[in-house]
Amino acid sequence: LQLVESGGGLVQPGGSLRLSCAASGFTFSHYLMSWYRQAPGKERELVAGIISVSGSTYFADSVKGRVTISRDNAKNTVYLQMNSLKPEDTAVYYCYARNVYDGREYWGKGTLVTVSS
Repeated sequence: LQLVESGGGLVQPGGSLRLSCAASGFTFSHYLMSWYRQAPGKERELVAGIISVSGSTYFADSVKGRVTISRDNAKNTVYLQMNSLKPEDTAVYYCYARNVYDGREYWGKGTLVTVSS
């Protein structure tokens, strides 16, 4: 089973990035998918999540209005579109999957996002 994040990098304040998380080895549609982030010296925090069946989404207050999350169950991929990026968005972003039936959890290895001029 794998979760592989991509799309991180260096971006200027006010810029945009789209992160992708490609999943393999499990039934993607059975999983709630989320993005977490961890900044240097801080705890890992939830950024956004999306439920498979309903498509319902949720966001941390710190990113509301600047971030959207989407998923393509046919491609086993979840996306995080981040706009109006701020230096405080700098962190390693992790993909997280949780099975809605049995609670199994999986993490990706993360992708670094650096917002700096």
